[in-house]
Amino acid sequence: MSSEKKRVQFRAPGRLVDRADALASVLGEDRTDVLVTALREYLQEAAHDDALTQEIAAAYYDDEITYDQLRALVGAEEAANLRVLKRQLDEDFVDEVAER
Repeated sequence: MSSEKKRVQFRAPGRLVDRADALASVLGEDRTDVLVTALREYLQEAAHDDALTQEIAAAYYDDEITYDQLRALVGAEEAANLRVLKRQLDEDFVDEVAER
């Protein structure tokens, strides 16, 4: 995964931002560090959430996300497994349609 930093802008509830600022003050960090850590931990947990993984896989099967995006979300090994399954499903679908 690239370590290149991208600038992002978003709106968040004021109380949430206040809490992030308070935590940053306690930790001696800035708001960005707190938000990046929170985002990193959320994404790490999400990669191990079966229901969310299924949604991510469905998005990949429906070509809503690329393989690179899939790999970034679920990790290289799981992405490789899902890519193999997608190919098998595509081949099975072709075979099924061909038999009709």
